[in-house]
Amino acid sequence: MGRVKKSTRKFESKHLTRTLDDRKSKKKVKQAFILREKKKAKRSAKEDDEDEDGEEGDEPKAKKQKPDGPQIFEDMSVEQFFAGGFEVPEPAALATKGGKRKREETKKKPAVQEDADVEGAAADGEDEEEDGDELEQHKGDLSALAENDPEFYKYLKENDPELLDFSMAEKDDLSEIDSLSDDEEDETVGKKKKKAKKAKKEDESDEVTMAHVKKWKEALVDKKSLRSLRQVVLAFRAAAHVNDSEVNNAEGGFKYTITNPDVYHELLILALSDVPAVLQHHIPIKESASGKIRVATDTKKYRTLTPLLKSHSQSLMHLLPLLTDAGTQKLLLNSTLELVPYFLSFRKFLKTFLKTIIEVWSTNSVDEATRITAFLVVRKAAVIGDEGIKETCIKALYAGLVKASRQTSVHTIHGINLMKNSAAEIVGLQGMDKVGYQAGFASIRQLAVHLRNSITNNSKESYKTVYNWQYVHSLDFWSRVLAMHCDGLKEAQAGKESPLRPLIYPLVQVTLGAIRLIPTASYFPLRFFLIRSLLRLSLSTGAYIPLAPLIFEVLSSGEIKKKPKPSTLKPVDFSVTIRVPKSYLRTRIYQDGIAEQIVELFAEFYVLYSKSIAFPELSIPTIVLVKRFVKKSRNAKFNSALHLLITKLEANAKFIQEKRQAVDFAPGRRAGVDAFLKETEWENTPLGAYVVSQRKVREERRRLLEEALKEEQEKRQKDKLAQQEVDEDSDDVFMSDDGEESGDDDDEIDGMSEDDE
Repeated sequence: MGRVKKSTRKFESKHLTRTLDDRKSKKKVKQAFILREKKKAKRSAKEDDEDEDGEEGDEPKAKKQKPDGPQIFEDMSVEQFFAGGFEVPEPAALATKGGKRKREETKKKPAVQEDADVEGAAADGEDEEEDGDELEQHKGDLSALAENDPEFYKYLKENDPELLDFSMAEKDDLSEIDSLSDDEEDETVGKKKKKAKKAKKEDESDEVTMAHVKKWKEALVDKKSLRSLRQVVLAFRAAAHVNDSEVNNAEGGFKYTITNPDVYHELLILALSDVPAVLQHHIPIKESASGKIRVATDTKKYRTLTPLLKSHSQSLMHLLPLLTDAGTQKLLLNSTLELVPYFLSFRKFLKTFLKTIIEVWSTNSVDEATRITAFLVVRKAAVIGDEGIKETCIKALYAGLVKASRQTSVHTIHGINLMKNSAAEIVGLQGMDKVGYQAGFASIRQLAVHLRNSITNNSKESYKTVYNWQYVHSLDFWSRVLAMHCDGLKEAQAGKESPLRPLIYPLVQVTLGAIRLIPTASYFPLRFFLIRSLLRLSLSTGAYIPLAPLIFEVLSSGEIKKKPKPSTLKPVDFSVTIRVPKSYLRTRIYQDGIAEQIVELFAEFYVLYSKSIAFPELSIPTIVLVKRFVKKSRNAKFNSALHLLITKLEANAKFIQEKRQAVDFAPGRRAGVDAFLKETEWENTPLGAYVVSQRKVREERRRLLEEALKEEQEKRQKDKLAQQEVDEDSDDVFMSDDGEESGDDDDEIDGMSEDDE
């Protein structure tokens, strides 16, 4: 084999890869160009068929003709085609009449027309996802072509502007709906022509008036008219982009414009209320006996209405984040709830739209009713969607929860709990066992990795990846998920254990590790928060979790044993606190708060086993240790609460001892042990009655606190408004022309800062 030249080696090392990539990209552009021309030929053939007078046996001329593009350059190789420096044949030299007619039609097209707003959709009934991917690839290819071969790009721009006009190509073609509407109406040809002329006259009017809205509403409600549906969808799209100056000022813009606020409001109500009903009439949603929902996507009517669905769905997604009125937001979400089955065909769009809806669900400033409606939309998508949609729903909900929980306060905790409870419901829905388990396993594993890194890392800031609200709420969320779906009663009704039950052990281990990561007094609130989370899990699942030692550690800490100092600080709200400032340490107010938490958590832990046959033995360590603490403690209030707790524990132990004296089975008989006091309600035990009364006291105290916070917030709002009025009055006095009011001290005015003004 001969020796390779130096220039060849240099070319291979520096330019060969780029040259091959350029050739591949140009080849893709040519293929896209040819495919585009073939589609045009098909569309032209279809138009010729419609132009014929219905004569059978006459073959359309367009079918015999080849597309324009391939005929011009069919004798050239790929390298010659993209080499540049050739003369492009004039349109008059084209061999086919179809090419002439097509170019003449292109020149005769008006700059702004209704169908141009939505041209380029799947008018031939092709698959939506394939077209979407092809369009994205087509965009990328032409962008590369503009840089690599500007001459050919210029040729395309001059001879086929539609190929490059993405503002038109991305919009949906709704023109076929008129013909479909005409086919459904049993009327004479003369009436059809009259209606067509009337519709054309209406289309020339761009300004939407109240008369238009009323007429459309009558047609939608009474006749389920597809033509009116099309007009409403076009007008609604313009309404959704009414504040989008870039779109409105773009060449072409939208067909309709809305300037009257009343018309805008009525149009929104019409589109959101009646469009789903009309779609349901023409494309009914069928539900099988197993509860699965199906839409007949293989019909001609569905293929024709697909562009309309795309346009309307995009308008809904664009408008939702812009709405601020709670009522309108809820109306839009209710409308979307009915349209979810139709959106299943648009997987890529649906996943994006679900994330937009979850943004509303996870925003604390949004009205609670609106957030619940948003959740119902996501829930329906998770129920009727496939595994990919279900996974998207769970991941997006979890991400939204984590993001929203960053800022936790007395004002946001209610909304965060609402998100945790609603998202927990979706994880264990029927048919989501596999997806829910995978999501839970991955999340708990990630939490464990963060905990391990915090333990092994010696830096001072490493603990912050664990000791923050997002981490704590994540642990609490998964405890709610397992408590909700691993409940013993639900499993007994289903006849099998929940597939999520194997996640209980790793979650408990991670939570216990997080509690003991930093056992200082500043993070006692975090410890109490996570202990409550584990109490909930133990109550629902029946899993025994040794929580008493975690409470003993607080009871034996120096924060409780040492004499406190007086303080005027506000009491700590342990429900929205995971760390207290240093100013609270060793203060009377903080010590009293910890004492209340200890008594409450001891009672809540032991009431879980108030009917257990082993309660006397289980309660002995706590009774002994608490009695020792009371003897040494000088906090009379705390000692009194602990003494009452010990009394109830001893009474409950005595109650169990009396009941188990009558049993006739050994401890080894598991069935007998489980059936012990099964018919007795836990509220009827001595400890249970005590816990019920304490819960009522705490609930009343919490209610009073919430009312006080609400009154304080309203008072602040009133003071703020009053201050604004005072500032406005002072500004009016300052800006008046009367020198007696404003004063003549120019030096003082010049010295004022912008903040003072």
